[in-house]
Amino acid sequence: MRKDIVVDVSAADRARLEAIVTDRNSPQKHVWRARIVLLTGEDLGTVEIMRRTGKSKTCVWRWQERFMQAGVDGLLRDKTRPSRIPPLGAEVAARVVALTQTDPLGETTHWTAGMMAKTAGISVSSVQRIWRAHGLQPHRVRQFMRSTDPQFVGKLRDIVGLYVDPPAHAVVLSVDEKSQIQALDRTQPGLPMKPGRAGTMTHDYKRHGTTTLFAALNVLDGSVIGRNMQRHRHQEFIRFLNAIEAQVPVQKSIHAIVDNYATHKHPKVRQWLIRHPRWTFHFTPTSASWLNAVEGFFAKLTKRRLKRGVFLSVVDLQAAINRFVVEHNAEPKPFTWTADPDKIIRAVRRGHQVLDSIH
Repeated sequence: MRKDIVVDVSAADRARLEAIVTDRNSPQKHVWRARIVLLTGEDLGTVEIMRRTGKSKTCVWRWQERFMQAGVDGLLRDKTRPSRIPPLGAEVAARVVALTQTDPLGETTHWTAGMMAKTAGISVSSVQRIWRAHGLQPHRVRQFMRSTDPQFVGKLRDIVGLYVDPPAHAVVLSVDEKSQIQALDRTQPGLPMKPGRAGTMTHDYKRHGTTTLFAALNVLDGSVIGRNMQRHRHQEFIRFLNAIEAQVPVQKSIHAIVDNYATHKHPKVRQWLIRHPRWTFHFTPTSASWLNAVEGFFAKLTKRRLKRGVFLSVVDLQAAINRFVVEHNAEPKPFTWTADPDKIIRAVRRGHQVLDSIH
């Protein structure tokens, strides 16, 4: 042992070191470091410790010195080593961030890590590290639709008012259509899910026709009135309105929230509304169908029943949709609006200002 190294192994340290050596779950590097110190505490020489542990003289000296300086805890951690590659300067990161926010060269729509690495003259991992640190994700894009309706604020407050404080002795219905629902049959049967493997289905399919689902969500209790029809015209819409009219008690007025689809504003539909004075249509703002509560039901239907469904015919598809509606109505949940309309209005105005300043 080097003359400048003094190893004093106390009883407590010896107990910890022996526990590390005997523990089968201890990392091997911790085991042989502990053995070096234990053998040193038995006053064995460096050559004998080298023979018993299979380590070099410099390795034995290093961990004897580490124990002398930091105790047992020093054996359980490695010192941080400086990177062999010098770190990138702040100007490189700033250049990568600035380039990422511009359009790439050539006929490409967005930057990739490889393209940026080649342009900036750094590695791909460095580009990814800079992007991660600055919250940049060029491969992702979020879709939006700015409503240009001049009556956006009034319509928003009107519909949110129906959700939050519906009129007395009235039924509030969110009405819309999910058109062109395809009856898709897979070309080959898929494999079921099992541990370690997801279920499978072919990417190609056979079309057996389409159907249109007319649905009205009662926001007070969450129940849905649904009808499948072959086409998506004002005639079918009037038939659906008649079906709703027959189910809603006559003593209640009906407030229907609908979007701006031309079918809902057809002259024949307007004449039908005149003949049924208890009905009132509330139109969502242009490009704001997200205000219509029934869209949530359509999303649920698509995700849980249609996306992975296999349908041999349109009749099979319609029967599956009808069963889904029945199951939904067995345990309906009232629709609850939670968003603050004032925050929505402020966000829309900020979006208008930003887009107008850019374009």
